[in-house]
Amino acid sequence: MSVSTILILILIGVCAGVLSGFVGVGGGMIIVPGLVFLLGASQLSAQGTSLAVIMLPVGIFGVMNYYKAGHINLSFAFVIALAFVLGSYIGSKYALKVPEHKIKFLFGLFLLYISIKMIYSGATKWFG
Repeated sequence: MSVSTILILILIGVCAGVLSGFVGVGGGMIIVPGLVFLLGASQLSAQGTSLAVIMLPVGIFGVMNYYKAGHINLSFAFVIALAFVLGSYIGSKYALKVPEHKIKFLFGLFLLYISIKMIYSGATKWFG
């Protein structure tokens, strides 16, 4: 692995960690596009790598801060984590059967929808 690849991976990881800790987005919203567009990974490789990343305790310090501040519902987190395991298995099984261009298109639509929804929600409260 080249030094430039390592630096790009560090950049992707830092950006994903910052946004995850800041607004609670899943690392995949940063990791997947970063791997695809910055390093030329396939969509499926990026998705698999993103899942491998979140399997490690990469967010422990962010979790500790939110827990200390009383902003974690441990019951919710436990249920979501259990469902996530099943969901990632099911999602990966389907993703491996769908053409990559269709996954990119659907993923892009999802991000666009979420972006528009978040912008609208924030703007209506900000500008009232």
